[in-house]
Order: sequence, then C-alpha cells, then structure tokens
Amino acid sequence: MKKRLYLVRHGQTLFNLRKKIQGHCDSPLTELGRKQPLYVKKHFEEHKIQIDNYYCSTSERASDTLEIIAPNKPYIRLKELKELNFGVFEGESEDLHQVRPKDAKTHGDLYVKFGGEDVADAQKRVVNCLTEIMKKDDHQNVLAVSHAGACYFFTLKFFPEVDLNKITFSNCCVLVWDYEDGNFSFVEAIEHDFSLEI
Repeated sequence: MKKRLYLVRHGQTLFNLRKKIQGHCDSPLTELGRKQPLYVKKHFEEHKIQIDNYYCSTSERASDTLEIIAPNKPYIRLKELKELNFGVFEGESEDLHQVRPKDAKTHGDLYVKFGGEDVADAQKRVVNCLTEIMKKDDHQNVLAVSHAGACYFFTLKFFPEVDLNKITFSNCCVLVWDYEDGNFSFVEAIEHDFSLEI
C-alpha cells in the first residue's frame, strides 16, 4: 500500500540568520522562523491533508517548528532525525565550512577528523529511521520535521539526480515522498513565498 511522507525542514533560527554552522548544536527560532511554519500549516489545511503521525528530531528548532504546524498534536522526537554533527565547527561561522571535494555532492567524511560525523553515516541513520517509521501499520500520512542536511542526504539516497536549482531545502520547505515496499519516490518540493499574507 502506498503511503505518504511529508519531510519538513525547521523554521529559520538565530544561527541561520547569523550564518553560523548549526548541526547538533541548537539555537532558537527567529520571529520569521516562528511565522514560516504557519505557511505549512495553512498549506495542509487548504489541501485537506490529514496527518496521522508526527515526528521530529530532538533539536528544539525542529520540535518548536512542529508544534506551530500542528499545535496540540502528540509527536515523537527521534535523535536519528538530527542534523549532521560538524564537530568543533559547531556554532562557528559558515565561512569555516570545509571545502567539499570537486564534483562531490557532499562533504563525505571531511568532518570526522574534527570530531564530526561522516555524511554516509548520517544518511544511513536518517534513511533507516524514516523507513522504520513508514513501515508501521497505522502510518499512512506522516509528517517529520528535520534539517537541511538531513533532508538533502535523504533525497540523495532516493533521488540522486536532484536539481539543486529547483529544490533549495530552504527553511520550512516540504519534501513530499511516496513510500511503498521499502522504497521512497519523490513527488514534489513545496517552498513558500513568506512575503504573502497568511
């Protein structure tokens, strides 16, 4: 039976605004970051999308986002949905990001020597986590709030030809996936115009 996953990036945070590396470390949602999830909420309401189960990473920026999208709904926080761990670069300026190998789609294991995480390991934990979630019998339409890198690594697994000119993994972007028999297929990316009134 085909199921549907709505994978959402959290709203804008203080570190996003200040261009700081934010993986396992956390920072609060900005005023805009608290407004952005309302666009997701409105989209679900307008399209009569009924979610039966809610998940997010253990980072507060993810749980705060989910609580705005779906106030008063029970949800489960899972550390497997967290962002990549950048080691000693956590909280530092984005200018210090390691240089990605030419033609590479990710940083691979570049952060490991700095106490960070291998991208392949991060991808595996996110993929395994979301697969186990979608396998559950009572999970027909699932919302999961995660992070830009985690969403990107997941996308590379099942949609390696992704066009980054069309999908930017912006704050509160909604990645829509169909799930069936252990496989995910990409449906669409929903990115909102936050200048519009809601």
